[in-house]
Amino acid sequence: MIQLFFLLAMSEKSNSCQSCGACCAHFRVSFYWAEADDGGGLVPSHLTEKVNDWTRCMRGTWSHAPRCAALRGELGREVSCGIYPLRPGACRQVEEGSEQCRKARAAHGLPEPA
Repeated sequence: MIQLFFLLAMSEKSNSCQSCGACCAHFRVSFYWAEADDGGGLVPSHLTEKVNDWTRCMRGTWSHAPRCAALRGELGREVSCGIYPLRPGACRQVEEGSEQCRKARAAHGLPEPA
């Protein structure tokens, strides 16, 4: 079911994010704990880890070489988010071409979006 939502959401707006993925492999994706499904939110809790009593992050993003557990594919080629319609607010805030986007792309040696 999640894959169907992902395909529908991504088919509505295709962009260079689908060939990048740098933000998903550069930042710690932290968010308020209640965004997880066991707190009443949408983010699958099995893909998160506790940061503190109020904050969680996406599993895999709290390391020296971050990579979100929901990221699928190869950076700079073809990527997708395995939980796109259920992703946390922190992910929804990163926009193509934003300062965060450019910083992550530069860290992975990827060009800025056209």
